Amino acid sequence: MRYDIIYNLSKMKPFIFIIVAFLSVTYGQKAEKLVSQNPCASKTTCRDCIQTPTCAWCFQPDFGDRKRCYQPSMISSLTGGCSEEYIWNPDNELRILMQKELTKASGGVAGGGASGSWSSSGSSWSSSSSSSSSSSSWGSSSSSSSSSHGEIVQISPQHLNLKLRIKEEYRLKMHYSQAEDYPVDLYYLMDLSKSMEDDKDKLSILGDLLAETMRNITSNFRLGFGSFVDKVVMPYVSTVPRNLIEPCTGCAAPYGFKNVMRLSQDTSKFAGEVRNASVSGNLDAPEGGFDAIMQAVVCRKEIGWREKARRLLVFSTDAGFHYAGDGKLGGIVKPNDGLCHLDPRTGLYTHSNYQDYPSVPQINLKVKENAINVIFAVTREQIDVYNNLKEYIEGASSGILSNDSSNVVDLVREEYSKISSAVEMKDNATGAIKITYHSECLGNNVEETNKCNKLKVGDVVTFTVKIEILECPKDPRDWKQVIQIYPVGINESLVIDLEMLCDCPCEHPGHIAYKEAAEECNYAGTLKCGVCECDTLHFGRHCECNANNLSSDRDSSQGCRPDNTTEIDCSGRGNCVCGQCECESRTNLDEIISGTFCECDNFSCDRYRGLLCSGSTHGTCVCGKCVCEPDWGGGACDCRLSNDTCIPPGGGEICSGHGICECGSCKCQDGEDGHYSGKYCEKCPTCPDRCLEYKECVQCQMYKTGPLTEEECANCTFVPVPSKQIEDDEKKGEILCAYYDEENCRYAYVYTYDENKDVVVRAQEERECPPKVFVLGIVLGVIAAIVLMGLAMLLMWKAVTTIHDRREFAKFEKERMMAKWDTGENPIYKQATTTFKNPTYAGK
Repeated sequence: MRYDIIYNLSKMKPFIFIIVAFLSVTYGQKAEKLVSQNPCASKTTCRDCIQTPTCAWCFQPDFGDRKRCYQPSMISSLTGGCSEEYIWNPDNELRILMQKELTKASGGVAGGGASGSWSSSGSSWSSSSSSSSSSSSWGSSSSSSSSSHGEIVQISPQHLNLKLRIKEEYRLKMHYSQAEDYPVDLYYLMDLSKSMEDDKDKLSILGDLLAETMRNITSNFRLGFGSFVDKVVMPYVSTVPRNLIEPCTGCAAPYGFKNVMRLSQDTSKFAGEVRNASVSGNLDAPEGGFDAIMQAVVCRKEIGWREKARRLLVFSTDAGFHYAGDGKLGGIVKPNDGLCHLDPRTGLYTHSNYQDYPSVPQINLKVKENAINVIFAVTREQIDVYNNLKEYIEGASSGILSNDSSNVVDLVREEYSKISSAVEMKDNATGAIKITYHSECLGNNVEETNKCNKLKVGDVVTFTVKIEILECPKDPRDWKQVIQIYPVGINESLVIDLEMLCDCPCEHPGHIAYKEAAEECNYAGTLKCGVCECDTLHFGRHCECNANNLSSDRDSSQGCRPDNTTEIDCSGRGNCVCGQCECESRTNLDEIISGTFCECDNFSCDRYRGLLCSGSTHGTCVCGKCVCEPDWGGGACDCRLSNDTCIPPGGGEICSGHGICECGSCKCQDGEDGHYSGKYCEKCPTCPDRCLEYKECVQCQMYKTGPLTEEECANCTFVPVPSKQIEDDEKKGEILCAYYDEENCRYAYVYTYDENKDVVVRAQEERECPPKVFVLGIVLGVIAAIVLMGLAMLLMWKAVTTIHDRREFAKFEKERMMAKWDTGENPIYKQATTTFKNPTYAGK
């Protein structure tokens, strides 16, 4: 119509034509820009439309070729004019099906049996029962519940129905309170191989004490006992006939698992059953504990687990465990089926030699399904193995068992205290559903957590549960799911019947906007929500194109261009077939070109760190523009809109008052006293602190040293809190100070400020002083050492010379004794052997 006006005006004066043409092109460009920025504009079916947040669909029959998917909040001449009765824009809806009152909860939380519905905003309530009281928030209504008749309720509400659109976060609240005197079932599962014989004897003695200790915690207590060894096949157990009867001296025949005593309130039998149980023997070090755990968990009727009770399985051993696949060593290849196989007469595990050990995921699955808390009570040598194992089993814990199990009572009491004083929320949501939890626990700061600790009986903890559907599953049968949100180890849960709003009622037979072989579709397709869905032989907007005769239909290209100013069909990214654009396919199947004129795509948006729209958790690329999640903004959804990440832990000013928060990060500014840095602009190396101001008071009050007198010390404005080890806690804003005093002793303290701006100081209990040096003692010691060394050397010299002289004298005496000459002669003198005579004096 706009172009007909231009054609008629072109016959008038040229300047009028130029003005009108200019306005027309400008209007067309604005409209095209509006379409590209509107995420609803590219959606051509009702299903795709309502799967896009903020979009609504018009299924009015005489709506023409105008865009049926639009944003109700956006006024646009491209979509307007749809009657209200033909608009499908479903709201998120929550209906409370069951909401019983918490048992022993202070103040009351919710009425029992209330039924009604909440709108998507959560501010309006429509009652569907005349007996239910109207309220705008949970926790303010009250009515009778079955808890008054003896039923214990620790979770509220219990059953909800939620209709939710995709990518729209819905928040609901659930409450938990630990009931007083809650029933406890404790099944003691013990390794009865030969090495555990002294542990068995000690447990039989401590059995009554264990029962009495647990009765002090709850009067409604039951106790049971089971034992295990290993599979009775090689190489786990010796199959020599005599060893199958008595594998070791005084031992019973080996077996896999035996339910010795089912859970019973007659706890006096426990000690006797443990005492009468015989130990057995096996060959290898690991035991068949996994077989025993599986049977103790899944045999609910045989073991005697109650529906409404906290279930504890204490697993006691001094060895490791076999797991799935180890059975092949004994020729057992059949996988564990996770079912109960106990002989009702003997209590023995009948399939021990026929199926493999269970795997860790199997154990975890069955523990979750049966809401059982496993406590691994193992010796110090095995604690590291079981500490790793507990990380893969929901609700499991571990403790060190003494060599003779003498500390088993304290261990069970401590582990039960840890379990009962904490609550951890889990759910069974699939990958298409995102569930997050926020709670104040017992404090004042809301944080993202699914676990709260240090709870007492009667404390009510409120969790804010955020549910978001990330995508609609491909199978429509998965559009309705049952979600359970439950506290770990407790057989109670919040059941949510979730219905994903992934399609439209007008897409199903029986709706007024659903027509098969419709005239609007040239009798070649089904009219769904005002749009034709053609059969296999036809295509086109109104199924006007025949797949067997395309040549006569290719000339019509008017429907492939947004206006006459565009000469390129289908934005250059598709083929015009029978007046309708068929967009080209991309090599990457995740990249899709869409839109009536192929003007949209989901891959040309801005990127941040290589991720399109900063990743799926930040935003989605729709028609070339990033559509950001509620907490993100910016061209690439890379800018966090919330200031929460700029607030220091423990609260305080944004960026500690020394910077500005941009995109969720602090940009620090220079102050008058120095340059600030750190994640929250909390650090300032060049800023003066108040360490010197508090130094002397700490010295006099903690160590009775320093320059201050007693009167001056009494005037100090604070009293240091002694602490063995001093470390600064950044979350509390503590500043560390350390000095050396006149005695060269090091002392340290930290200071911070409380809510009233008063200083709080924690100081080291004792100074770190160097050891005293006794100079006189060192000098005297050196002199004494020199004297002693000299005396020692003289004595050694004297001893050596004495020994040498004695040896020489002894040698002399020996030679003298052996002499054969006349003792009257001198043996040294030798007579002359040659005589000379002078003949001249011969005879004279």
